[in-house]
Amino acid sequence: MAVVEVIKYDSVPDVFAWKYPNTELGTWTQLIVNETQEAILFKGGQSLDLFGPGRHTLDTANIPFLNKIVNIPFGGRSPFSAEVWYINKINSLAIKWGTATPIQLQDPKYQVFIPVRAFGQFGIKIADSKKFIQSLVGTLASFTSDDILKYFRGLYLTKVKDDIASYLINKKISVLEINAYINEISESLKETIKPTFAEFGIELVNFFVNDISVPEEDSAVQKLKDALAKKAEMDIVGYNYREERSFNTLEGAAKNEGSAAAPLMGAGIGLGMGLGVGGTFGGAMEGITKNMSTGEQKQCPACHKNVEITAKFCPHCGKDTTQLENDVVCAKCGGHNNVGTKFCGSCGNVLIKVCPKCGEAIKEGLKYCSNCGESLVKKCECGAEINDSLKFCPQCGKKVKEDKNNE
Repeated sequence: MAVVEVIKYDSVPDVFAWKYPNTELGTWTQLIVNETQEAILFKGGQSLDLFGPGRHTLDTANIPFLNKIVNIPFGGRSPFSAEVWYINKINSLAIKWGTATPIQLQDPKYQVFIPVRAFGQFGIKIADSKKFIQSLVGTLASFTSDDILKYFRGLYLTKVKDDIASYLINKKISVLEINAYINEISESLKETIKPTFAEFGIELVNFFVNDISVPEEDSAVQKLKDALAKKAEMDIVGYNYREERSFNTLEGAAKNEGSAAAPLMGAGIGLGMGLGVGGTFGGAMEGITKNMSTGEQKQCPACHKNVEITAKFCPHCGKDTTQLENDVVCAKCGGHNNVGTKFCGSCGNVLIKVCPKCGEAIKEGLKYCSNCGESLVKKCECGAEINDSLKFCPQCGKKVKEDKNNE
């Protein structure tokens, strides 16, 4: 085999180490090393010398140790056999990692086992070329980012599992909330893994966890999310699971035609939902049973509580319930209210027209508020004035936006 005269290698970003295929060299061989590279000369598994960027001649003047290995006279010209390795010293910041299969972890908040996936990327740089070659590369012809992942997969997967589990337990949070701590977990993992990489001559530049997720198709995940959605719904309407179960029991009794309590239970459930199932449900049921035993009801114009239809005076406030001609009847619910009252005491509906800006009561026919001067004329988007009773503009036909303050 002919002696190589010039050795050169143009680096590929994801290749960290590459061995020149020809081992037949000479003391006149030129070794070219680029700016982002280092080259190592090996003979019999022993490192002879390390070369930085530049052009180097492989003679005994530059490599005194070569004379002892191959028995070349000092300053002589002679062929010899050796290996040349190129090390890529550039930062590689886009090595992607991920959990091939989900990690089973117990959610400390809900005490269920949930499969967890995690993925991200990390960056490395070869800090010690000799240590890297001797400890990792061995007999391989090259060493790439895929080899890095293969060699260190067990390490980072174990650390990822341990760190996520530690955050769940120490912070007492759910797996579904773990993404709020991704930055902290990423930094923790970097400091944990860094010493192990350093043992192989590799500097861990960064380590990022991009996402921690749970498989949506997993039955445990679906059940947990359904339960959380149900809990959120209950929190919004204002009752809990036990109260919902009580309501379902009452509803079943109301639908049971053979039960003597069915009419009573049905009425109780209807009003109970309106009042909010829970502590008020018992009070509502008590009022219902009392009212049903005494016949039809009417509403007191003063305190708005239900009284017997035949009662002349309200047993709650003493108001004369027969004097209803001066009260204001709510157009929305039919409740009776005192003259001058702005809002219905039964449903909260607006009883009189008020200024949308300052809330001042407005007399019929006025176009501007007497208190703040705000325009009271309802206008369509096209600019046409519209009567309060109209729902569509007579000019353009568009639906009129309702005034929430004067519904």
